[in-house]
Amino acid sequence: MKEGPDIALIGSLIGDPARANMLTALMAGRALTPTELAAHAGITLQTASSHLSKLEAGGLLTQRKQGRHRYYQLAEDEVGLMLENLVGFAASRGMNRHRPGPRDPALRKARVCYNHLAGDYGVRMLDSLIAAKQIEVAGDDLALTDTGQIRIEALGISYASLKKSRRPICRTCLDWSERRSHLAGSLGEALLTLFIDKGWAKRENNSRAIRFTDSGERAFSDLFPQ
Repeated sequence: MKEGPDIALIGSLIGDPARANMLTALMAGRALTPTELAAHAGITLQTASSHLSKLEAGGLLTQRKQGRHRYYQLAEDEVGLMLENLVGFAASRGMNRHRPGPRDPALRKARVCYNHLAGDYGVRMLDSLIAAKQIEVAGDDLALTDTGQIRIEALGISYASLKKSRRPICRTCLDWSERRSHLAGSLGEALLTLFIDKGWAKRENNSRAIRFTDSGERAFSDLFPQ
């Protein structure tokens, strides 16, 4: 195609294995240093710096400086959603990079997808909100109902604050392990933050996995029954 958006450029940026590994590491939602990203990619710091410059120039990454250190993160929600959809597509075609390992069950149960909850629990949460008519579905679009607004306010999440965000309040995100959609958008982020702030769940170190406590499991089941 000679006109229109250059998808070949995006494909070339993501298609390099080292860059793909760095982007995947940033899907955990944490900002990482070039040294940390080089370790994730299995390359030297000098090579990593070259890759990071290309990803930043392509609009996939952004950086911030804190003292003498530089930290990189995904440029915006759309980058995380694009990557999760690509991971889901690859998984559906059997394009796995390794055999399932010990951490796979934890990742499939609950994990971070950039800034919201994914995995079995992420899908279950969206299904439960739809079943309770707190989120309504129109094709691929989601909308919070009046009942849903009352529900999230009762949880301590400000609906007015969600509306101020430039991002959609609710949106679907294809889950690579469940092959179904989980909840993204500013509400998805707010709910994951709520779980962590209440001590119901925490992120595992050096992993995208989310570990729920016993009390968190019970609270989650009460909030989002199957």
